[in-house]
Amino acid sequence: MTVGVALNPTDPTNQIDASVQLAKEAAAAGLRSVWFGQTFGADSPQLAAIAGREVPGLHVGTSAIPVFGRHPLVVSSQAQTAQAATHGRYHLGLALGTKLLTEGGFGIPFERPIARLREFLTALRQLTETGSADFHGELLTATTPVPARVPGAESGVPLLVAAMGPQALRVSGELADGILPYIAGPRALAEHIVPAVTAAAEAAGRPAPRIVALVNGVVTDDVDAVRAKVAENLKFYEQVPSYARAIELSGGQRAVDVAVIGDEKTVAAEVQRYRDAGATEVVFAGTEVAGDADRRRTWELLGTLAG
Repeated sequence: MTVGVALNPTDPTNQIDASVQLAKEAAAAGLRSVWFGQTFGADSPQLAAIAGREVPGLHVGTSAIPVFGRHPLVVSSQAQTAQAATHGRYHLGLALGTKLLTEGGFGIPFERPIARLREFLTALRQLTETGSADFHGELLTATTPVPARVPGAESGVPLLVAAMGPQALRVSGELADGILPYIAGPRALAEHIVPAVTAAAEAAGRPAPRIVALVNGVVTDDVDAVRAKVAENLKFYEQVPSYARAIELSGGQRAVDVAVIGDEKTVAAEVQRYRDAGATEVVFAGTEVAGDADRRRTWELLGTLAG
């Protein structure tokens, strides 16, 4: 599953039906995986389970569920159910989230995010690997007075984290199976992100982590107009410290500077740069920004690069 896309149906009558249709198109184009974001709308593990069930062979994932406002027992149930539904093709992405959405949406103070991530991952791994937990932390408690195993998910669930900062990378290397860096260019990956998470995994005696790079990109001839749309869509991330740092480490000033926009030759070359920087998988997001024709053109190219 070396190349995938994030699905974001535009103005659907039914988001689930539209997502399944897009997943079918992605598979037909030769793409290996599709990923679903998580905000306050559709439940991403359910979406992934449905799409994976409808499109045999296609890997599905969530990118990513914030750990604030959730509990490991609930997320484990969701993830294991999706894993059983897809017969081992589900990948769970977690995130710290942002202060704005955490405090504004849940009314929960965005405090000690790294400590919460560490405790969340520790409890969640117990649950997904054994079907039980007996974890008592400072911020979380997760115990199983009754079994929490979902039959059909015995293979476990790959745990990935949308980590880019030094502390989050350290925790992810120690406790997760990989990372989902977003708006981080090849330079940031090669010089900062991949070395940090790999060193943490090695120190913890874990296998080399998966590096699933999420990249905003589209194949188009109308580069200037698309770039303007992407700049508007991504400007929120420039206000989030972790993303702002990743943009700077990538050699950019704005989030759009890390986007991949151009013809087939340009985009193919950038995908190779991500691979050379250490990405084990590349997932394109925002491919719908220029309309269906350019989205399909983008997917067709990415399908040829999936290997």
